[in-house]
Amino acid sequence: MAFDNLTNRLNDTFRKLSGKANLTDKNISDALAEIRIALLEADVNLSVINALLDHTKTEVMGMDVTRGVDPSQMFVKVVNDKLVEILGSEEAGLNFTRKPGVMMLVGLQGSGKTTSAAKIARQLKEKEDKKVLLVAADRQRPAAIEQLQILGQQIGVDVFTTDSKDPVEVVKEALKISNNYDVILIDTAGRLQIDNDLMQQLIEIQKLAQPEEILLSVDAMSGQDVIHVAQGFKDAVALTGLVATKFDGDARGGSILSVRYLTGVPVKYVGVGETLEDLDIFYPDRIASRILGMGDVISLVEKAQEKMDMEAAEASAQRMMEGKFTLDDMLIQLKQVSKMGPLSGLLKMMPGQIGQMASQVNDQDAAGNMKRTEAIIQSMTKKERANPNIIRASHKKRIANGSGTTTTEVNRLLSQFEKMQKQMKMLSRFMG
Repeated sequence: MAFDNLTNRLNDTFRKLSGKANLTDKNISDALAEIRIALLEADVNLSVINALLDHTKTEVMGMDVTRGVDPSQMFVKVVNDKLVEILGSEEAGLNFTRKPGVMMLVGLQGSGKTTSAAKIARQLKEKEDKKVLLVAADRQRPAAIEQLQILGQQIGVDVFTTDSKDPVEVVKEALKISNNYDVILIDTAGRLQIDNDLMQQLIEIQKLAQPEEILLSVDAMSGQDVIHVAQGFKDAVALTGLVATKFDGDARGGSILSVRYLTGVPVKYVGVGETLEDLDIFYPDRIASRILGMGDVISLVEKAQEKMDMEAAEASAQRMMEGKFTLDDMLIQLKQVSKMGPLSGLLKMMPGQIGQMASQVNDQDAAGNMKRTEAIIQSMTKKERANPNIIRASHKKRIANGSGTTTTEVNRLLSQFEKMQKQMKMLSRFMG
């Protein structure tokens, strides 16, 4: 995930401040110097770094340490407040004041523009109950129309196209049927770099369609170029926001932190994976919290509500509270967690030391272990899952053969389950 390295470096810096009796010129200067290096390594623009550090130094110098509060926590609070300001202070949602709402998606070739268009269309359809029309106005890239049609079919959204080679004419024809939809999302052409022909085409489409939203798709891994690209498109069209793709990659992420501050263009969405479901709304306060290693529990809860079968999860949780935790319940919990994505991604949303464990997790190994656990449980009979105490050596051999594992792995799972079962019984007694 973008900002991972920055998060680790900042956590190391804050840890050095932890336990200090007060904030002095020396430990503040040392901390600010380390933060500067961390931000530079994360590819944050120098003017943004200076703004952040100058604000932090002004706020922290001479600050009285509140009784019972670790100075490092007060330091983090100051940095967090400025980060939120840099990132945009509040969520910048879509703004449609008429029906149908019209949105243009613009960007350079290779920025993930067409996929982003489909992801946004899916989210509008699934989460906001909007009827969306995707308009294939990219006549520059030969496969763009076919790609958009395939994506539209996958998400159940109509795609408009004609035989015309003129993208302006395509948009003109699409607008004739626009009253049948809530949102018209126009996928425009891209170029390898900003040029006059591209911008003139976008200006003509903007003049014709009068979009209320013009979103620029940018690659989070492209570094400082994101700032220049955003400024270039903003100079030509009425840019209202960014969609940052590849936000789940190993990008240093500093350019995304910089772009809002330097161009005034807010980040509205971030792509966090390759599937059409992998699109998140950009919440500045949550991103700032994650950068500083404080987790993002709100997003974790929202992801759980979206991905999990809440009825099955609640029924399983109720049995757990009653001290009736079985292997069937364990299987349900495993399946629910697997729906929410890679384990490291979930851990990153947790605050404190739990979140810091994410860097130690190998998602491939974790997924493999989870699949083996599911296979072992599914190889048991219904009676064995309800009462593992009846499982003997011969049963374990059969279960191992049926799941493609070993009796050692079966024993390990049963041992883990026994510990969990005891913990659940203790919890149920504690809860009355």
